Amino acid sequence: MYKAFYGLNDNPFSIAPNPHYMFLSDRHREALAHLTYGLGETGGFVLLTGEVGTGKTTVSRCLLQQIPENTDTAFILNPSLTELELLATLCDELEIKYGENPTLKQLTDLISTYLLTNHKNARNTVLIIDEAQHLRSEVLEQLRLLTNLETNTKKLLQVILIGQPELQQLLKRQDLRQLAQRITARYHLLPLNKDEIGLYVLHRLQVAGRHEPLFTRKAIAALHKHSGGIPRLTNLLCERALMAGYGQAKVPIDHKMVNQAAVEVLGDIDAPSDKRWPFVAATALVLAFGLSFYLFNRSANDDSLNSNTALASNQTQQSVNPPALATIPSATNQSITASTSQLQTSPPVVNAQQQILRQAMLQSSSIDNAFAGLFGLWNKQPIIGLSACQAAQQQDLACYQQQGNWYSIMRLNYPAVVYLQDAQANVFYGVIVERQVEQILLQLGEQQFWVNKDWFDRHFSGTFEILWQPDGILPREIGQSSSLAQVQWLENSLALVNKRRARLLTQFDGELEQQLMQFQRQHGLKPDGIAGNQTLVQLNLYLSQQGPRLSASSERS
Repeated sequence: MYKAFYGLNDNPFSIAPNPHYMFLSDRHREALAHLTYGLGETGGFVLLTGEVGTGKTTVSRCLLQQIPENTDTAFILNPSLTELELLATLCDELEIKYGENPTLKQLTDLISTYLLTNHKNARNTVLIIDEAQHLRSEVLEQLRLLTNLETNTKKLLQVILIGQPELQQLLKRQDLRQLAQRITARYHLLPLNKDEIGLYVLHRLQVAGRHEPLFTRKAIAALHKHSGGIPRLTNLLCERALMAGYGQAKVPIDHKMVNQAAVEVLGDIDAPSDKRWPFVAATALVLAFGLSFYLFNRSANDDSLNSNTALASNQTQQSVNPPALATIPSATNQSITASTSQLQTSPPVVNAQQQILRQAMLQSSSIDNAFAGLFGLWNKQPIIGLSACQAAQQQDLACYQQQGNWYSIMRLNYPAVVYLQDAQANVFYGVIVERQVEQILLQLGEQQFWVNKDWFDRHFSGTFEILWQPDGILPREIGQSSSLAQVQWLENSLALVNKRRARLLTQFDGELEQQLMQFQRQHGLKPDGIAGNQTLVQLNLYLSQQGPRLSASSERS
């Protein structure tokens, strides 16, 4: 329902274990390495445990993709079986035929024959059991007996047990000590940390077709807080937050939407404000007492106050500063610009202009309207039914979203959709159209206002998006192993940025790496000395001559 709104091709946060969305954190890779090592040994049991939703099934599916072709695998998802049912299921998975109403011995013999035949044919056999914490002790013992079939060098059946932490407790039982001693590798999968949650969310969005960030940094922190780093819970929270954003026509997803999603998905969560009620009540009581005291003293001093009213009023009028804004349409803009001195002595006019701005802010809650204004600056139009970035791609443009500040936007010198907030933290969107020194022309809906840097800094939430026209397909990255042509292009580009003569290179040398890291630091990028996608986009934005600019001056602020 919301896919077109966010520019997605698929639902990125389904809880189904889709292999296309497989995300391997450092923890998952470590778990996979342990399991792979265990299978590479002489056989026996391999154990993977973790809390519900931490990605155990993801690791097992990734393991299956790495198992050699000469391996037959059996995957049992429902282990709540008797010994007879377990062996019958194993036969079904391995396509071993058996008669009606087989006995335990008959099935065991058939499996043993299969394992011996596989060994003679240089094939391995692996049994993977998910949700293994539900296995009965007698079933686990039957599995151990199956692994008794071995040669002088290896066991003929390798078993991977995947389950919740209760599985570890189950295997500590005295009657299962023999099985526990046959575990050749074990790993307990922990939840993701906050940084990994951010990468996880970004990865799933990219697989689903959106290459711009969709969740703010505070939203990622809230996701980690409420999910505890559990990927499955993160999916549920993201799904609900996307629905909320779609319903409110808001982008990006902020922490408030995530907090509300947590209430709906996880149940009632104590609101932080509840804990402040005693403080609020005490503060109100003190204020009430202070107000009463003030009014009492004021009534006793009315005469002296009245004698100073006229003087105070005159002083106030003279100290009023003109607003840092002026509405455009043209005639109005000219009259306001020409009458600055009049504004200084006319608070009603100042208030009227501020009221016009406030009203425009309230009417600018649609990011689609803001993008329509940005498309207009490129002489393009939004396309109904497509997200802004999809519409841009249809017209040979590209979207770029970044976190930054005033200087980040001015350095790029492109018109930008900016994410703003009023004093009540209500989100609204504008388009920076033009820049003159420390002022910008900000479009809100159908109106335009000149605002200064202080006003912008107070209202800017830190996210902006621009449109740009790529000159061609960017490489994935440029580094030490890149072609000489790519390395020389990088040297030429950085030379233009630094206004110096380009060197003729024969390799990616240390000086180029230092220049690249300096550029990355200046633009808030990770200074890793590798020109990845973010760095290459920034370079192209910096050097491109296509499209509108905020200022005609080539100077970068």
